Amino acid sequence: MTLNDFKQSLSLSGPSSDCPILVKALWYDAKGQWDEAHDIAQSREGTRDYDRLHAYLHRKEGDQWNAGYWYRRARAEMPSYSLEQEWEELVKMWL
Repeated sequence: MTLNDFKQSLSLSGPSSDCPILVKALWYDAKGQWDEAHDIAQSREGTRDYDRLHAYLHRKEGDQWNAGYWYRRARAEMPSYSLEQEWEELVKMWL
């Protein structure tokens, strides 16, 4: 699956069955289903990529303190660029 394929899947009623779980979380996020995305992030807390997803979700939510906590847990810097850029970067990384 390419980034463009994934973006096209956003017009569907659910994520593709062959979509990696972290990318599914970003699908839910893009569809405004933050709680579903957050549930995935919490499902493997302590795993670096899941903590990175958790950080992004709290940054998007506007909870900068909590986002900072999760970025540190994921050993990542909080980006200075847009949430849209971060979302796309994460999709590319996890596809």
